[in-house]
Amino acid sequence: MQHLDLTLPTPEENLACDEALLDWAEEGRSGEVLRFWEARQPFVVVGYSNKVHDEVFPEACRACGVPILRRCSGGGTVVQGPGVLNYTLVLRIDETGPLGTITGANRFIMERQRLAVEKLVHRPVSVSGHTDLAMDERKFSGNAQRRRRQFLIFHGTFLLKLDAALMEQLLPYPSRDPDYRRGRAHTEFLTVLRVPADSLKTGLRTAWNASEPWDAMPDDRIARLVRERYARDEWNLKF
Repeated sequence: MQHLDLTLPTPEENLACDEALLDWAEEGRSGEVLRFWEARQPFVVVGYSNKVHDEVFPEACRACGVPILRRCSGGGTVVQGPGVLNYTLVLRIDETGPLGTITGANRFIMERQRLAVEKLVHRPVSVSGHTDLAMDERKFSGNAQRRRRQFLIFHGTFLLKLDAALMEQLLPYPSRDPDYRRGRAHTEFLTVLRVPADSLKTGLRTAWNASEPWDAMPDDRIARLVRERYARDEWNLKF
């Protein structure tokens, strides 16, 4: 597997990059990859099928100058920004293996992520809900996937810093929540992973045997996806 540590200048480009990497793999132009990136400015990202007015306070976002964007995968809504480490896995689907189904992929990938983090923090880490990582029933990582015929993308966030006040200001209580949340507010439900970003990246590269540096970039595809989707209200605010 190859690895890519790349943060592009804008939120739109970073979301488009994930989808472009999946596109390239599906077209046979690349293979499996593990990418890391960290946003340079705050923005809100809703899951593919989320309704913006159910998951976000749009007026508060506008007042704070925080963009609202939509990603290509499912899952819940998150506030991105400095201190939130993103990872992206593009993996080949073997229909007879653990990635052959949505549930199987969730279980396989999350367990590997859990073990990698547990080695770094030297304390119990749990897979909670379906695709959360938590310590002491407080979430520090949320994840989602999107599948194509031959490849899938599985990506998520690790909270290394938490601007709880901004999160409370921009996001209401989610419309769907895991049982283990038990009605807790964002500030009571979330926690930070007290691990340096570089150590976390090294641990995840080791866990996924991502030893080869990425050697190409789908720049044209990223630019097209930004133009056609991620920079357009028709995409970001469509629900």
